[in-house]
Amino acid sequence: MDSIKRYLAFVKPYWKQIIFTVIIGVFKFGIPLIIPLILKYVIDDIIGAQGLTNDEKMTSLYWLMGIVLFVFLVFRPPIEYYRQYYAQWTGSKILYDIRDQLFTHLQKLSLKFYSNRKSGEIISRVIHDVEQTKTFIITGMMNIWLDMFTIVVAIIIMFTMDPLLTLVAISLLPFYGISIKYFYSRLRSLTRKRSQALAEVQSHLHERLQGMNVIRSFALEDHEQKQFDKRNENFLSKALDHTRWNAKTFAVVNTITDIAPVLVIGVAGALVIQMDLTVGTMVAFVAYMDRLYNPLRRLINSSTTLTQSIASMDRVFELVDEKYDITDKENAVPYSHPQGEVIFDRVSFSYDDDQNVLHDLSFRADRGETVAIVGMSGGGKSTIMSLIPRFYDVTSGRIIIDGKDIRDYQMRSLRDRIGMVLQDNIIFSDSVRFNILMGKPDATEEEVIEAAKAANAHDFIMELPDGYDTSIGERGVKLSGGQKQRIAIARVFLKSPEILIFDEATSALDLESEHLIQQSLFRLAENRTTFIVAHRLSTITHADKIVVIENGRLAEMGSHDELMKQQGAYYNLFQVQQLN
Repeated sequence: MDSIKRYLAFVKPYWKQIIFTVIIGVFKFGIPLIIPLILKYVIDDIIGAQGLTNDEKMTSLYWLMGIVLFVFLVFRPPIEYYRQYYAQWTGSKILYDIRDQLFTHLQKLSLKFYSNRKSGEIISRVIHDVEQTKTFIITGMMNIWLDMFTIVVAIIIMFTMDPLLTLVAISLLPFYGISIKYFYSRLRSLTRKRSQALAEVQSHLHERLQGMNVIRSFALEDHEQKQFDKRNENFLSKALDHTRWNAKTFAVVNTITDIAPVLVIGVAGALVIQMDLTVGTMVAFVAYMDRLYNPLRRLINSSTTLTQSIASMDRVFELVDEKYDITDKENAVPYSHPQGEVIFDRVSFSYDDDQNVLHDLSFRADRGETVAIVGMSGGGKSTIMSLIPRFYDVTSGRIIIDGKDIRDYQMRSLRDRIGMVLQDNIIFSDSVRFNILMGKPDATEEEVIEAAKAANAHDFIMELPDGYDTSIGERGVKLSGGQKQRIAIARVFLKSPEILIFDEATSALDLESEHLIQQSLFRLAENRTTFIVAHRLSTITHADKIVVIENGRLAEMGSHDELMKQQGAYYNLFQVQQLN
């Protein structure tokens, strides 16, 4: 029940609204409890009254109906409205707070977490599982108490009418409690398994929708249908296990709640025949049985939904409990007055505490220098780039920026001074302006346009249907690769960082786009410390320093001319590309 305790921390700020909703609910559930008493009064004291004329009986009936209709038409509707409104309002606010905290948490998790998780499963927990927990608020913290109130009041009223019949009515309640405890301990486990299976279906679907062009291009529709069916059948199996056990629960518990009224009718009928009970009391008592066992049936449904809600809580808090791999030290300082000097000091790194990807790597980039990182694919070049903004932390050694270990800086202030242009930049499904403004959200329109011009993007943007307001589709599908790159460069221009990282920024582009983007990159790199990972060595011959990486180790380092004279690893790579 640890999940419930943790969940209550989110509920605590709204306890006044919950209490207010329950109080309103007492009136909402309490008013219908007078109907059996009205029925008894009409049968015994109006219809069955021996000393009243028919006119007097009709007058009494009219007055009674007038009062009752006033209560139900004038008094009850606003009670119903405010009870429903505040119940849903409170539940929605609590879910808002949970999702808000989850998103904050997700933004702090390291890239290692995301490399080991499917985005669809994470989305399932934030959307589906959080939504399922709403039942705990509406049902567990409001309706259950109101149903319990209805049951208690109904029993009290029944006891005042006839203690013996009341004992008969509640005689099966112990069996009800035992059956609930037996069935629902198993149901929670089954519910959790079903939720996990559903998350796997959602995750698989999300991934395949993103890669639909690959599926089509390889004509994999039949193969992918089988892959989806496999996960869908797994979910069906878990759902049917859950349904089977749930059906057993309903069969047993509903049998108990159905037998009790039959027993009451039998005993009450015998008492009426023996003249120990009035017909009005019998009718009222049977009506109260409905008031007693309807809440019990709702409690059965509540138990099912609460079990699912608690299982969803478990999955939500599993996500909340994910540890941060990258955190600020207690005494971390802001990265202020940046100069841009970067030193790798005997850096080694491994992703999973297994085999190192980088080995004892040392080199430096002075302020304003352009340093190119080259080597064969899989050698660790992109990993080096990921270490500078602390997407990952070094396994051993240190990275020093402006004389201080980067782990001594506040992470966000460090990343604020680093700009990145990648091979596959993420472009969000929004307007062109929105994507450029990510570099500096409070920038003016003039600054946005200036950044776009510097990135050679302004001209093509103005040719779009709505200019800077054009929606560019999910991941920028309406733009070419070169256009997406120029927008990515524009937002880095807007950010104006001291340290730049270009990771294969032009490798996937045609020659015309590459030429335009190279112009933008040269302009952006002026007077900034710049790291370039490039596949085409012809694009980095201007670099002040070229670092050659082989299997995670420093093979050689120097300018283009120096390395060509050495005729080592760089010379061989360059010659191969020239021949191609």
